[in-house]
Amino acid sequence: MKSLEDFARAKLRRLDAAETRRSLVETARDGAVTVLRDGRSLVSFCCNDYLNMTQDPVVRRAAQAAIETYGTGAGASRLVTGNHPLYREFEARLARFKGTEAALVFGSGYLANISIVPALAGARDLVLADEYAHACLIAGARLSGATFRLFRHNDVGHLDEVLAETRPAHRHCLILTDRVFSMDGDLAPVPALAALARRHDAWLLTDDAHGAGLRPPDDPADVPLQMGTLSKALGSYGGYLCASAAVVGLLHSRARGFVYTTGLPPASVAAAAAALDLIEADPARCARPLAHARRFAEALRLPKPDSQIVPLVVGTPARALDLSARLAQRGYLVAAIRPPTVPPGTARLRFSFTAAHEPEQVLALAEAVRTVQAA
Repeated sequence: MKSLEDFARAKLRRLDAAETRRSLVETARDGAVTVLRDGRSLVSFCCNDYLNMTQDPVVRRAAQAAIETYGTGAGASRLVTGNHPLYREFEARLARFKGTEAALVFGSGYLANISIVPALAGARDLVLADEYAHACLIAGARLSGATFRLFRHNDVGHLDEVLAETRPAHRHCLILTDRVFSMDGDLAPVPALAALARRHDAWLLTDDAHGAGLRPPDDPADVPLQMGTLSKALGSYGGYLCASAAVVGLLHSRARGFVYTTGLPPASVAAAAAALDLIEADPARCARPLAHARRFAEALRLPKPDSQIVPLVVGTPARALDLSARLAQRGYLVAAIRPPTVPPGTARLRFSFTAAHEPEQVLALAEAVRTVQAA
């Protein structure tokens, strides 16, 4: 219909004018840290495969064996087709890793968060989220129908003020935060947030998508709701919640993104289980991404990072896109991050480091960044 085409084209023109239009660029991963784009091999510093598990032969063999044994898909919701032992065993394994009674796996991290929050909060409740919390946490809060407020990023004092003002008028309260913030790489003050949650009878949920497998798990006594993803350090696909048996039992019936969607493919479950075994067996592998990030930051005299993610804020979308293109010319793939993913005026390059990067590659990247910034 003409009105639909006119609507879409007008929106695209506005995105072009603001230099915030997204487009897909054909890119093939051809190694642990390299990709093929436009006929050239680039060293990637923008991938969330932090431990390179997607390329690990042990993880690949586990996925292949699961396909040969169980097929390529789950067939339906696990409540319809039955809970295959592969899923039950992995969820028990994941719960042990996180120190909780139970776990539940979802089709993706986004699907998990837009399902968990509405299952636990409703119209009589209060949901508070860090202003930089991931978009799926914000979406879950809005879908819940609860009173929803943001608190300033990592500002425990502001959260305390908001709780004092709003908590007494509501039945239950959820506090939502990333554990490692995906665009800044900084860490949530989890112990302080947990202390506030106890004081105000609130339930703390941490989204550990960028920390699981790289940092020790939260204490379940502090964080009763430990959410995360299988698609980053674990090199597979899917999301999860680790919590008490009662909470997970409730989600079996009330989490719409679990009840009304097909279960994860068996290969994804088997791959994540194999990756979890490798993580527990090799702490040195898990430590390398942070070591690389700190080496890079030191070379550029940037603040010492707390995680494997290092932002370089450059201001405008145009500047971020230009620097990203210049780095690609020098053989490095680094994503330009623009609003609305980050606040206006804070467009940036986002560098993510993995276990398979070599120190020489990290230092060469730092020199390339210094050169393109000066140009």
